[in-house]
Parts: sequence; C-alpha cells; structure tokens
Amino acid sequence: MKNLRNRFERFCFKHRSKGIPNLMLYVSLASALVYFISMFAQNYTLYYLLRFDRALILQGQVWRLITFPFVYAIGDINVLLVIVSLFCYYSLGRAMENTWGTFRFNLFYFSGIVLMDVYCLLFGGYADVYYLNLSLFLAYATMYPNSQFLLFFIIPVKAWIFALIDLAITAYEVISMSIPVFYFPHNLFPLVAIANYLLFFGKDVANVIPLSWRINFRRLFNKKSPKAQPKAKTIPFPSAGSYEATVAKPKAPYTHRCTVCGRTDISHPDLEFRYCSRCNGYHCYCIDHINDHTHVE
Repeated sequence: MKNLRNRFERFCFKHRSKGIPNLMLYVSLASALVYFISMFAQNYTLYYLLRFDRALILQGQVWRLITFPFVYAIGDINVLLVIVSLFCYYSLGRAMENTWGTFRFNLFYFSGIVLMDVYCLLFGGYADVYYLNLSLFLAYATMYPNSQFLLFFIIPVKAWIFALIDLAITAYEVISMSIPVFYFPHNLFPLVAIANYLLFFGKDVANVIPLSWRINFRRLFNKKSPKAQPKAKTIPFPSAGSYEATVAKPKAPYTHRCTVCGRTDISHPDLEFRYCSRCNGYHCYCIDHINDHTHVE
C-alpha cells in the first residue's frame, strides 16, 4: 500500500502542471453568478436546471452530474456570508493547488464530485457540494495545521481548530439526519467527502492533531520499564575491528612469534622469522623451524 501511494505521488508530481489551473476560482465565480442571477431575478429556474436530480439524470439530463457544484448557495442566505465563504474556499483551493500542483488538486476535487454522484445515484437523495467544500478545510489544515484564520476578521484561530470544528459539524449532520427518523443511508452522505479526504491523505490525517498532543499520547501508551530497554549494540568496523575489541584486547608486545618454539623478535632480536605459505592461515616460524614443522591444514 505504501508503494502504491508513493507511485501515485510520483505520478501526480510528474504531471503537476496538467489540468485546469485556478479550478476553485471558476467554481466560486460560477456559484456566485448562479446565486446573484437567482436572487435578483427572483427566479430559481437556473438553480433547478443545474442542481442534482437523480430522476432527471436517469431521463438523460446528465449535465447535472457536473453542474451541481455551481448551486452552492440559494434561498434566504446573507449575501456577505456567501461572498466570504466562496472567497475562503477559493483561497484554500489556491493554496492546495500551489502545494500539490494543478493535476492532484483537480483530481481531489473531481473525485469528490464523482463519489457524490455515485452515492446519490445508488441510494437516492440530492448531491450537495457543501460537504466537499468543507473538506477543503480538513485538507488545508492537514498541510498547514498552524496557519491562522481571522474569525470575524479579528480573532486569530489556528487551522487545526477549524478542522476539528469541521469534523464536529459533519458528525452532527450525520446524527441530525438520524433523529427522530432514521434516514439511512441518506444520513451517511456527509461522510462521502470525508472518505475522499482520507483517500488522498492516508495516514497524514494525523497532522491535523497538534504535534504536542501526539507526543503526549505516544508517551502515555508507550511507557516501558528500564529493564525492557534494549541493550546497546556494538557496531563492528570490518577494516579496523570493533571498538570493544580494540579497547579490551591490547596489542601484543611483539611483532613475530614462532609457532613451534615460541621465541619472538623481542626475546631474540637477532633471530629471523618467516611465514609459511603452505599452512592454512598466517603462521610465523623462526629460521630454525621454517623448514622443519608440521603444516597447519
């Protein structure tokens, strides 16, 4: 699995410049255009023409599979809130595209749309890009957990806090659609965007949790007694011998020693020594025994 993910990342990096650049800019502008046309005209014809509708898609209106992201907001929603949210989604998408590259970000957003299409075609309901846009917060917080947002343009809040709020909202949506009536499997639709997020980040989702929390968590569950600590290993060096051998075994006080009589170049400095080429290994002999000894096999 790790090799597969590495190949996928290399493939995305190799084709990082391919795709639709500034994808979130086009999505945000199209969403704003649909919203303002519908609001000023007091006519929701364009909204109903672009939104996801399973029955109409099965009748041949297949464009709804890719146009429902443009009907992000409709109805009695504050104009300022729509503008700020769309600008925020554009900024997050732009930052992710700069980090990932155009190709991988396009793949992330379009795969989320495809997963929503498949889910709603199989189980019914209406696909809503709201949850996919919320997953952008999770993705951004995974990449930049310590970056800050200005809540109400005043209060600085770190990205990982927004990510946890995003997860809480998603969990609330799943629960709220189950009480008092259990709308299964429609209540699981918000999890589609989370599944798409997990598909692209894998084990990197742990980056959303602050590093200090992760370290304390590991210390809490990975405590070991002193006796359980592994012993230090002696690393041998083939060319010079191990450190342990160098320290524990001092060098012999002689250079040559006869294997037969035991005389050395220290005890008999005038004696000549030779090495036998027929013995197995390096065996030294004095001049008196070099030709008169039993060869070592």
